[in-house]
Amino acid sequence: MIHVFDRGYAGSPWLQALDRYGARFIVRWSKYYPLENAAGTSKAAWKLLRGKRYTSKRMLRDARRKCECEVGLKILQVFHPGYGHGLCPLHLIVASSGQKQEPWYLLTNEAISTQDEAWDVVMAYARRWQIEACFRFNKTELALESPRLWTWERRRKLLMLVTLVYALLLATLQLPEQWRRELLRRWCHRTGKRSRDTPTPLYRIRTALAALLAHSPPELNFYKSSG
Repeated sequence: MIHVFDRGYAGSPWLQALDRYGARFIVRWSKYYPLENAAGTSKAAWKLLRGKRYTSKRMLRDARRKCECEVGLKILQVFHPGYGHGLCPLHLIVASSGQKQEPWYLLTNEAISTQDEAWDVVMAYARRWQIEACFRFNKTELALESPRLWTWERRRKLLMLVTLVYALLLATLQLPEQWRRELLRRWCHRTGKRSRDTPTPLYRIRTALAALLAHSPPELNFYKSSG
């Protein structure tokens, strides 16, 4: 498991706590916070990689701007001044698109020996919003924000039911595109471009399935055992 943190957790106390428990982590680092290079020189993160060439470039999809953009990487092994030089080696990875957007300064304790491993770190951080969107969806749409269940057994049963429902929603996303569109068109019709272009329309699928089951509830037949 890799723990992903934004800039609010960039600092020596969090790094030391994560290292103490042996956690794998990726932290978005502030470019003004100091780090040490292999020679022991302490500088702001942006100064350590100033003037260095990109070691790798790839075309990535920018979901916000709906376009492809070229992203370049710079990689440097660093140390945090709070540890003492040479202790707990880290890697600083800078991902920049050059599109007047602030680069990502990512600090990780993952072993980086190839360009693919560095890209794995970048993509793990890029997907952080999907995880947050998943939590937000489960809290608001699946009644987990305030369950009001006092006993652990009832909470466990609720979590099991929610897990089954969430698995059904994810399975619905794997339906053929034509089937999924028909489900949304008939039971949760939306005309807005944002709603129609959402890559993972979990909210609409939940509403559509609820409307479908309310209109045509499944028949459950229970038979007593003949034995």
